[in-house]
Amino acid sequence: MFSSDCLPDHPLSSDLVRRLKSALDAGDEGTVVDLICTQVGHVDAVIELANDDWMKDPSAQLPPAVLVGLWTLEYKRELTTPLCIAAARGHTACVRHLLVRGADPDASPGGRGPLHEACLGAHTACAQLLLRHRAHPDLLSAEGLAPLHLCRTAASLGCAQALLEHGASVHRAGGAGQNTPLHVAAQHGLDEHARLYLDHGARVDARNGRGETALSAACGAALQPDEQGHGLRLCALLLRRGAAADARDEDERSPLHKACAHARPGLVHLLLRHGADAAALDYGGASPLAHVLQTAARAPQANPQHTVQALLNHGSPTVWPDAFPKVLKTCAPAPEVVEVLFNSYPQLRASESWREAIPEEVFQAHQPFYRSLLAAAHSPRGLQHLCRCAIRRRFGKKCFHLVPLLPLPAALRSYLLLEPEGVLH
Repeated sequence: MFSSDCLPDHPLSSDLVRRLKSALDAGDEGTVVDLICTQVGHVDAVIELANDDWMKDPSAQLPPAVLVGLWTLEYKRELTTPLCIAAARGHTACVRHLLVRGADPDASPGGRGPLHEACLGAHTACAQLLLRHRAHPDLLSAEGLAPLHLCRTAASLGCAQALLEHGASVHRAGGAGQNTPLHVAAQHGLDEHARLYLDHGARVDARNGRGETALSAACGAALQPDEQGHGLRLCALLLRRGAAADARDEDERSPLHKACAHARPGLVHLLLRHGADAAALDYGGASPLAHVLQTAARAPQANPQHTVQALLNHGSPTVWPDAFPKVLKTCAPAPEVVEVLFNSYPQLRASESWREAIPEEVFQAHQPFYRSLLAAAHSPRGLQHLCRCAIRRRFGKKCFHLVPLLPLPAALRSYLLLEPEGVLH
């Protein structure tokens, strides 16, 4: 990479390092070029950063003694090069200057090369420059990650395109999780990245180290509310391209299990429309319905009653009657969920534990409903409800598809599909 005759007789001065940091913070590319491309003395100089938080958060105020530049032949995580620094910060002019002077585009003394840094920062112009100067498009980092694995934001789409144009492999599994680039896109809700990889031949049902397909990884991703629309489009794309809706991971969890656990009703409906098994059990014996009931009270904004409805209308078995007090304890703050579930039984008799399972403040907040629940559970259900149960039993897992075809008023069709009404009759 470099020879010992490149080493100076003393470390870089702290003044030079402070000036470099100031120039990078200010985006002063002219000064950056002057400092790390001329005054450092060698384009492939290895610089040790005593605190790599500076690279992660350049705005952090660090005392001058914390950041010390050193020449060293010893491998450390804090090691970097001028080219890595310039690529990480997106200073295209500096990257070009260093490359023209002969900097090694694959030098990675700190475990990541300049191309990794450019992709992490979504700096497309820097990535293109590095690739044109023969940077290896599949160079592995110390963690076993190729640059494509580090295209993790929507802004990095240009980097991904450039990598593929220069021969990067769309099939490479990397890192501890053995994720392919498609898995990475799925985990971050990057629908355009996923489309790009599929268009370049990515295998839609490739498995990672945990046995997950990209669809499974996407359904298990903890996305922010503003990212969930992209995640839903990504899953729809994967399903259109042939992804298996019921692919199980190493714990036998299906994508539907994960969508229910993350309170994503739109995704649940999408999976069910594509034939996902609402009755699937994971290794722990939990169904998708069990997962949504566990999260119902914590995610009221997701209208969990609609997810419970959809699962029951697609053939999910209901909760074992003796376990209903546990449902009340978990879901009492979400009375619509309790109503939908209760109405899936022809008759469910209350025990003394029912009232005890409902916190007093919840009972008072939803008193009309819970009074009607306890009354209904202590007396026979009406003929209309029993007819509903008979029709639903006859239709089975086809309720969702067949009930809308019945020549009935819309209100009755909603009743058959367990639409909550707020009280029990």
